Amino acid sequence: MKKKPSFKKYLLLVLAGVAVGALIFSNLEFKLSFNGTSLSSKPNFATATSNIENYPIQSLKGFNEAFVQIAESATPSVVTIFTEKTVNQRIFSPFSFFGSPFDDMLGQGGGSMNNGRKEVQRGLGSGVIVTADGYILTNNHVIDGADVVYVRTSDNRKLDAKVIGSDPKTDIAVIKVNVTGLKPIVIGDSDKLRVGEWVIAIGSPLGENLARTVTQGIVSAKGRANVGLADYEDFIQTDAAINPGNSGGPLVNINGELVGVNTAIASRTGGFEGIGFAVPSNMAKTVLTSLITTGKVTRAYMGVTLQDIDDNLAKAMQLKAGEGALVGTVLEGSPAAKSGLKTGDVIIDYNGVKVASSVTLRNAIAAQAPGSTVNLRVFRDGSVKNFSVRLEEQVTTKVADASRTEAGEAVSTVLGFRAEALTAEIAQKLKMKPSADKVVITAMAPSSNAYRAGLRPGDLVLSVNKQAVTSLAGYGTLVKTVKKGDLLFVLVERGGSKIYFAFNV
Repeated sequence: MKKKPSFKKYLLLVLAGVAVGALIFSNLEFKLSFNGTSLSSKPNFATATSNIENYPIQSLKGFNEAFVQIAESATPSVVTIFTEKTVNQRIFSPFSFFGSPFDDMLGQGGGSMNNGRKEVQRGLGSGVIVTADGYILTNNHVIDGADVVYVRTSDNRKLDAKVIGSDPKTDIAVIKVNVTGLKPIVIGDSDKLRVGEWVIAIGSPLGENLARTVTQGIVSAKGRANVGLADYEDFIQTDAAINPGNSGGPLVNINGELVGVNTAIASRTGGFEGIGFAVPSNMAKTVLTSLITTGKVTRAYMGVTLQDIDDNLAKAMQLKAGEGALVGTVLEGSPAAKSGLKTGDVIIDYNGVKVASSVTLRNAIAAQAPGSTVNLRVFRDGSVKNFSVRLEEQVTTKVADASRTEAGEAVSTVLGFRAEALTAEIAQKLKMKPSADKVVITAMAPSSNAYRAGLRPGDLVLSVNKQAVTSLAGYGTLVKTVKKGDLLFVLVERGGSKIYFAFNV
């Protein structure tokens, strides 16, 4: 007689079924459609399976082997990206300038016949696989404007790719190939990266024949901004050799983790000079996740322009140089205006974190979700005030640059510049609206401290030493007692934005 299965056996079978089901569903991704592109609700990023950073080194051979292991772990995740863009190229012949005898019959003017031809422009860059099902991270400038995108993998497979989304403000883009079972790189925490750490750059510099080139160096600096490459800059600087074609490839740490996306080089000759820049992995991952899940990048904004506090501004405002961010323009109707922030405020603390520069604060605000509330500590008129600002979604707007005359004439004044009432005649020259109660800088001495500080002809003078300027006569009263060597604290309006300057005249 057979024994009946015990209750314990039934229980084990049930638990095993639940475990298998959970394992299966944990590997399924919920898909949605966005503009015809399949998007994932949650990217399945790779997790660390080994710890190369703790590899024991007891000899030069061991040191060499450590770098070999780093390269071997990361290289299979690197791809070469090829792009094609079709453009129209007009062909000129001697007859193009005289027209065709058939022009009149066809209703076309002389030389206006379409005698162009299509030409294919080809580009090359690098990318790094971030999910096993084919999502690839690269630079926006690698795929921007391309009609065709395809990649070549480390095992020499050529795969068609489609652009999932791009973010020119950080120069990050995401493409996808319709293949599974790829080897994704592990995305590391770039905030933990320290200056002096060893890093490796991998990419395809100068052409396909040099695909997956590995170069080694250190982290030379962090938080590089004002480089002029993107709107939101927080670059990792490295001396690992980066050349054209490396763009979009990974910068990896000694554990083989992605800590940056190689973006550009600083060079006087166009060649490698030991200064390369990479987008930090944390910034890239935020953009990557947003592009995969929603097809776009949404940023928050507060509605102010910010500037750093240099030594002269610090003296004028009785602050420490290099601490806090000075508020210039407060946009009307913006979250900042609704919360009570004003021009001249200095934001010294953001959600409990000290503000080191205007760039870090701007990046931190943009990284917040629209609708979130941030707490600010602000220095105003010698005292500290607290503000809560509910951020809104950032809407791209273009502010026209103010037309200005770069006058090179010498100005015989202790200030180093000449200011006049914004009359109709001056306004016409500067392409501005006339206003008799406004004062505008019309000429500057290029050798003056005012010019070195950043003042330019066309700037509207709003205040001098914290006293409002409402007329040319009032301005004259404010500056008539200024002596050589005095510190001048000036607020100007330029292109719709307010900017502070402080300098010794």
